[in-house]
Amino acid sequence: MWYLYGLALLAGIANAVQGGTNATLAKALGQPFAAGLVVALGTGSTLLLTGLALGRFQWPGLVQAAQVPAWAWFGGCLGALVIVSQFFAAQAIGAAPFLGLLVTAGVATSIVLDHFGWIGFAVHAASPWRIVGGLLMVVGVTLVALF
Repeated sequence: MWYLYGLALLAGIANAVQGGTNATLAKALGQPFAAGLVVALGTGSTLLLTGLALGRFQWPGLVQAAQVPAWAWFGGCLGALVIVSQFFAAQAIGAAPFLGLLVTAGVATSIVLDHFGWIGFAVHAASPWRIVGGLLMVVGVTLVALF
């Protein structure tokens, strides 16, 4: 299971780099939404090729698809919001404040999602320590953004 922490660390690094690459692509093309489609095609192609290479790609059947909660189909829309924010905000405010805000907002939201067990997460109470940790992240991102 330790490798999952490594995967999360690599994803964090990729998330920091991706804001710059996506914003540069949008600026160079002069068409942010066309750049978004290029990013989405790159994402889809990478997932398809990786799944095929690992022998883990399989289309779900209609019965499986019908059992998915309606809200679970909108993850791609949320991903598009992240990409659009990279196009318009990342280079303007800087990599550190952008990613700091992205991660801190994600942690604060995650504390709430965990506390109530919403959207498929197991319940983990919003203990005082978790809340303090979230608040410290807010303080940290504020310092990064100001200085």
